Amino acid sequence: MEFRSDTKLAHIGAVGEVFLAAAVWSSSFIGIKFVLQYTGALTLAGLRYFIAFLILLPFLLRFGKSNLPLSGGQWRRLVLMGVSQYTIGNGALFLALRTLPATTGSLVLCLSPIPVLALSSFLLKERPGRLQLLGIVTAVGGSLAFFLPGLDPADWTGLGFLGLAVLGFSLFPVLARGFARTQVVGNIVLTAIPLGIGGGLLVIIAGFTEGVPQIPLTGWGVIMGLAIVNTVIGYLLYNHALRRLTAVEAAVALNLTPLGTALIAWGTLGERLTPLQLGAVFIVIIGASLAQRRRPVETPRP
Repeated sequence: MEFRSDTKLAHIGAVGEVFLAAAVWSSSFIGIKFVLQYTGALTLAGLRYFIAFLILLPFLLRFGKSNLPLSGGQWRRLVLMGVSQYTIGNGALFLALRTLPATTGSLVLCLSPIPVLALSSFLLKERPGRLQLLGIVTAVGGSLAFFLPGLDPADWTGLGFLGLAVLGFSLFPVLARGFARTQVVGNIVLTAIPLGIGGGLLVIIAGFTEGVPQIPLTGWGVIMGLAIVNTVIGYLLYNHALRRLTAVEAAVALNLTPLGTALIAWGTLGERLTPLQLGAVFIVIIGASLAQRRRPVETPRP
């Protein structure tokens, strides 16, 4: 029994895409921490995601017509993706990052494979093999080893927001995987519409709660970078990878994001890592690698 070569190569390519998305998203937390000096968390989140939608809008109008009109059920799932991932998940994350270090904010989100595993098993009937399950447990254990020691009691409010973020983030990969594996809608539609819905709702909420932002030119430059590179490019890569990866495989692969965040934060924000934290990061890497190992499938004989 062995992997068919074309299937194996496609899987490796998808793993590369989601690892690249993880690398791109590693810098998100640093940019967010910088802009939060000048504006509210919900304003920043709304601007980032709605600007990303506006960037994708011409491509949606040009290349997304073949997927339109969408059915009522498809619209409901896209709305749920936008609200859960962007309005709730990222809104809560940005609120948490007002007080938590960038690296902690990144690594704690690695807990999301647990609810993603439960949801994908129930909704998509995609269950991991034993080696993959070991990888999930290893990656989550490394995450816990990283951020639990030495937490200040003042951090618990931020961790509460992060807990809400984990729940919000758990639904997106499952729903996106449901679309991507059947390819009933294109990648532009799958990426742009949830961004417009979730980001637009955040802009409205922020307008009522935080008012008009006063952001310097450098802050706008960072927001544009977050919108173009970290959002448009990152989510296009991630959603395309879900054509080949299960929701759990993609979620665990993103556990590598904290490694990049930690390295960037060490150089830019002065956030130091202890030996225990460095060891935990490498445990996460091992777990993420194990989670990509699939059962071999039998090659059809002529």
